[in-house]
Amino acid sequence: MIKKISLVAAALTLSLGSAGLHANVTEAEAAKLGNELTPMGAIRAGNADGSIPEWTGGITAPPAGYQVGDHHQNPFPNDKVQFTIDGSNYKQYAEFLSPGQQALFEKYPETFKMPIYQTRRTASFPQFVYDATIANATTAELLNDGNGLKNAIMGMPFPIPQNGLEAVWNHILRYRGDEVSREAGQVAMTESGAYTYVGFNDQLKIKYSEPGVTAQEVMEDNILFKFKQEVTEPSRLAGTALLVHETVDQIATPRQAWTYNTGQRRVRRAPNVAFDTPGTGSDGLRTTDDFDMYNGSPNRYTWELKGKQELYVAYNAYDLHSDKVTYDDILTPGHINPELTRYEKHRVWVVEANIKPEFRHVYSKRVFYIDEDSWQILVADLYDDRGGLYRVGVAHNLNYYEVPTAWSTLEVLHDLNSGRYLALGLDNEHEMYDFSPGLNDRDFTPQALRRSGRR
Repeated sequence: MIKKISLVAAALTLSLGSAGLHANVTEAEAAKLGNELTPMGAIRAGNADGSIPEWTGGITAPPAGYQVGDHHQNPFPNDKVQFTIDGSNYKQYAEFLSPGQQALFEKYPETFKMPIYQTRRTASFPQFVYDATIANATTAELLNDGNGLKNAIMGMPFPIPQNGLEAVWNHILRYRGDEVSREAGQVAMTESGAYTYVGFNDQLKIKYSEPGVTAQEVMEDNILFKFKQEVTEPSRLAGTALLVHETVDQIATPRQAWTYNTGQRRVRRAPNVAFDTPGTGSDGLRTTDDFDMYNGSPNRYTWELKGKQELYVAYNAYDLHSDKVTYDDILTPGHINPELTRYEKHRVWVVEANIKPEFRHVYSKRVFYIDEDSWQILVADLYDDRGGLYRVGVAHNLNYYEVPTAWSTLEVLHDLNSGRYLALGLDNEHEMYDFSPGLNDRDFTPQALRRSGRR
């Protein structure tokens, strides 16, 4: 239940709530973008009590001394913890916490904490992304009951969302550059605190964001992005690889996926790499569509835009991202080390997804809390088929200011039943993301998958 909704957002939601699924916003509504709304559709102004400031452009230049390839240094090294929410006082702040966040305090009353810092609205993007987002506002449309889209390119397709589907498509297509290569990994933490690190080499080529591409070309090719992942460690898994071609219209052509298994030395089609199939190397602690907080076709759920809420969320996670800390520093039993986290109050869109009667999924309901400034899902409350809270996802985000883009540095998925968690995106002991690796389409073919798996 939303306990505190921004009046401006609530009015916007009510005014648009009866609009058809494929309706565009009017020119008058779109004219608010870049004015009272930011170019990405967020409320530019701060909140009533000043705890959320006005957005003034986010981070527009890297800190002094930063060089591309460095781990991103904290632009706010002198910020201090204002107060801490823990198991003894979390109920005082319940209106600014999701049910899943509250469940973490109840599950780990002695150790789980949220150090609260001043809010810094650091999200920023290139000017061409702002321009494309404003243009998309009056042209973008959903296809096939929301399972695809058209007439949008580069920027957010629906900066003034009229329904939950539009909001979740904004998350799926939020700008992260047009290509990226990264070395990172995940840990499936046991309840006792033991873990095995699983390393990945990920490559992502986002056709939707490719310079010079048109919306018509994306529609004709029917490819949003291409993703390749190779397991690099431990040795028993090394060489296993995955290739995904994500389609624009997922009814006309569902996601295309292939896997390479080192034991079989064969590339195989993998039509089941979607929805609630267990994620690679996750020990069953995440589904395929948990990756990136949510990905893939939205067709198994009904989606409702509930409004906007002020929430304490993990933000500006530069200390957690630092190459000065190790995985042993971060990974502690029950949850990651709270001393390395940073939480701030931000406005988020709240989107509720409920499973359709004709489908099955391990999550009967999902509630996503989406950052108004970046369209990054920051919190996911995930419910089982009995309606009880099952898992809680938290994305710790920051501004990759050489792009610039706002994206998570670490995603943590907490299993409330087992007391275990999955930490995905660990990169502290690796080279930093490369946002200009020079990828081409030949790198994303089944033949390339076979070659990468044999190295």
